[in-house]
Amino acid sequence: MKIYRSSVIALAVSGLMFGFASQSASAQTVMRISVSTAQNSHQGVAIDTLAKEVEKRTNGRYKIQTFYGGALGAEREATEAVQLGTQELTWTSTGPIPNFVPDVKIFDVPFLFRDYGHARAVLDGPIGQDMLKKFEPKGFKALAWGENGFRHMTNNKRAVNAPEDLRGLKLRTMENPVHIQAYKGFGIIPTPMSFTEVFSAMQQGTVDGQENPLSVITANRFEQVQKHLTLTGHVYSPGVFLMNKAVFEKLSAADKQAFLDAAKEAAKANRARVDADEKVAVNDLRSKGMQVVDKVDKSKYQAALAPVFADFEKQFGKANLDKIKDVK
Repeated sequence: MKIYRSSVIALAVSGLMFGFASQSASAQTVMRISVSTAQNSHQGVAIDTLAKEVEKRTNGRYKIQTFYGGALGAEREATEAVQLGTQELTWTSTGPIPNFVPDVKIFDVPFLFRDYGHARAVLDGPIGQDMLKKFEPKGFKALAWGENGFRHMTNNKRAVNAPEDLRGLKLRTMENPVHIQAYKGFGIIPTPMSFTEVFSAMQQGTVDGQENPLSVITANRFEQVQKHLTLTGHVYSPGVFLMNKAVFEKLSAADKQAFLDAAKEAAKANRARVDADEKVAVNDLRSKGMQVVDKVDKSKYQAALAPVFADFEKQFGKANLDKIKDVK
């Protein structure tokens, strides 16, 4: 009888141990990711897709909580938090990135990319993939390139039909040295500020306008506080999925691949949303009262920046710029 009771106890203890082991094996790790725009935007789609794909590919062992509208801080603050490890992930435009990874500045040179096909080919090819590796010494794992889009100018003062119309306009810009240098070349008064402050700054007249892709302009309802839009397409703005490098390195090989694959799927969804927004944005903005200049002679804008381009060739090397321009 004693032997029987001992066996029962042993089996019970064994079962309990197995239960703890199973519970431990299925324990869920929660991480956070943020964007500076609304959930219903190309950036929101990017992180929502990443969260869904990570959970699916890791059988629910990793859950990504998503935050929108700068809830965890503006892009620069969120990027710093990921670098420090106080936040696991973020999706950011390259606006603040040169402060962390200076080599990325080359992608912000105006009129460097011909169109979306060209930009995506560069980022998905050897040039873009090599650039992702340059994040690692700075404490990041760059999982994949995303997309913000080609940037256009809006303002409340006047229609911009030619580059000279930009002179004297006070426009909010990203904290990006390449952008700031170029906009000064146009005669713009660049005013760097966090994206989360832009709407109120335009509403209050602190700045005359801003420049952003159509996806950002529509998602954030800038037509409510801006009268004029010119489709300058002056800069292509990439985005990037960033993860704290130490957090990434702690993952198993299989989970590392799951995060990388999830980011690729999220990038596809992000780009698809940009494409969809671009098809309807101009008509939508016009219907809401914005005056849109859509016939733009980009050669005039490029000519206005000739002295700035000469300096960019010295900064980045003409051969490096040409290598990007020559990608088919």
